[in-house]
Amino acid sequence: MQKKNDANGPARRRDILLRRQGSHPLSTGNRPQNSETAPLTRWVTDGVAVKPPLGATVADGMAFADGASNRMIMSLYPAPTRGTIQELAEAWDLHPMIVEDMIVAQQRPKLDRYGDVVFMAVRSARYIDETEEVEFAEFHIVMKDNAVVILCQDHQWIDGTEASQFEDTDDRKFDRRVKALLADEGLLKLGPRAVAYRMIDMIVDGYSPVLRGISIDQEQIERQVFSGDVAVAQRIYRLSQEIIDMQHTTTSVSEVVARLQKDFIRNGMPDELRAYLEDVADHLTRDNARISESRESLSQILSVNATLVAERQNEDMKKISGWAAILFAPTLIGSIYGMNFDHMPELHWAWGYPVALIAMVALAGFLYWVFKRSKWM
Repeated sequence: MQKKNDANGPARRRDILLRRQGSHPLSTGNRPQNSETAPLTRWVTDGVAVKPPLGATVADGMAFADGASNRMIMSLYPAPTRGTIQELAEAWDLHPMIVEDMIVAQQRPKLDRYGDVVFMAVRSARYIDETEEVEFAEFHIVMKDNAVVILCQDHQWIDGTEASQFEDTDDRKFDRRVKALLADEGLLKLGPRAVAYRMIDMIVDGYSPVLRGISIDQEQIERQVFSGDVAVAQRIYRLSQEIIDMQHTTTSVSEVVARLQKDFIRNGMPDELRAYLEDVADHLTRDNARISESRESLSQILSVNATLVAERQNEDMKKISGWAAILFAPTLIGSIYGMNFDHMPELHWAWGYPVALIAMVALAGFLYWVFKRSKWM
């Protein structure tokens, strides 16, 4: 959905929105706050990235980017705060809806265009083998023709690295995350769209290890099911939830990539970048297919497990019923002779007691033989 600023002053609406969000219960949320982690910014000229001068502001960076057509700025916010977002909003003259999304966060993957600004929300995934869980992290990408900003909304990188571990202290030493985004100078000459592509490409590449981890868990679950482990059902349900969450994420990111392709084509996209985006879209298509197969396979495993549990319960019921019948036979004989009627010939018979015991044992043995032959025991 394309959204545009009206002509009545987006800056005024942004100020009103920011004042209103000062008391918004979700404006800080439960996300960790880390005001000490400064943005990692690079000024780029003809694909060559350099660290900006000491003390340079966001506005200074925009002035640099506006100075020539072969320039752009790239900023990575490891731990965005309300203050840094407000500074960015003022320097970029952002639409208030973008500011709201960046402050509140918790956005599903999406792409919106507001005038000359493209806003994207995407989610990375990381498999944690110890707990057999998939951890998701939210990233926002805000892009103009000569500037791009990436915000780590969960204060961590794609691989789970915490914001406090980002390094940007040496002019000659770039943080490895910045290097990953700016490694290809030839691609970087294509501008902010190339940075956005690199970010999405790294996120999508991170889905494959997650799917491998899920596949391994699924194989282990299959062995558990046929080994008769009674605790496997809970593991199946837990893995099913992880697969559903992954499916929601990859499907939404696929929609974002498709809309990004259309937006880039509409605004002129080099063939090289188009080929890269098509490759990302192909990876997402394969990931979605693998997830669908895993979900269907897990559903079949759950059905098989339910069938096996029912069979085991049926076998247990057969054994219980058989032993109940065996114990009922002597009980029946004992209860008849325990009525103590006066006119019962066997009561005064000398062999009555031994015969009753022999009858009990014989009947119980006969029933045991019948049930054993019928494989109930």
